Amino acid sequence: MLKKSWRKQCQEYLELEQDAEQEAFNLAVPASSCPHCGHSIKAWENIPVLSYIFLRARCSSCQQPISMRYPVIELTCGLMTAFVAWHFGYGFQALAAMVLTWVLITLSMIDFDTQLLPDNITLPVMWLGILVNMYGTFTTLESSIIGAMAGYLSLWSIYQIHHLLTGREGMGFGDFKLLALLGAWMGWQSLLVIVLLSSLVGAIVGITLIVALGRDRQIPIPFGPYLATAGWISLIWGEQLIQTYMGISGL
Repeated sequence: MLKKSWRKQCQEYLELEQDAEQEAFNLAVPASSCPHCGHSIKAWENIPVLSYIFLRARCSSCQQPISMRYPVIELTCGLMTAFVAWHFGYGFQALAAMVLTWVLITLSMIDFDTQLLPDNITLPVMWLGILVNMYGTFTTLESSIIGAMAGYLSLWSIYQIHHLLTGREGMGFGDFKLLALLGAWMGWQSLLVIVLLSSLVGAIVGITLIVALGRDRQIPIPFGPYLATAGWISLIWGEQLIQTYMGISGL
């Protein structure tokens, strides 16, 4: 969807001939279908996790295997949502935390596949975080606004320094906006913990991929999933992590 939109915008800007008008392609239409045979997926075939089991991990029409990715993401989303509901209890705070959880899962998978963090998602959800905190849902409004600014500027500064010293891009601009989003939802106090956690996990995974699996170290590794994971952990256990860090550092 994004690539279609970008292509159209580029053609308009460069005054190139527009592609022939195609059928609508968005989250609503066309209906879900098998990527192999085009079989239209029925409602009973689209039940999270259960349909995968009933279909025995194969398309009911062409019998092509269905990726394990579908039930894994569905189960992960369900468990994380249930945990958020249990942790925050009944109320607006739990609903807001669920929305953020779903967004972070979505952004993680998009970045993992394409190394893109779409502005269509990060920017509206960042503003939503400030709106949610107008009445102190997760942090104060002042802390939320400062968190959004500090989140963006901190990674932007690191990017500029890295680019100046090496002549290469160390991360994408989407990472700046994702950290700004997390700062808007959880306040500037959470940023250091999020950056440290995401860097630690990213370093461990990156070294493992290079040493154990022989991955080329020149191939970029998406940082978004690590930021999202650290952000969700901070959402749940942020205060305890901050207090632990301050205790260890002697602050």
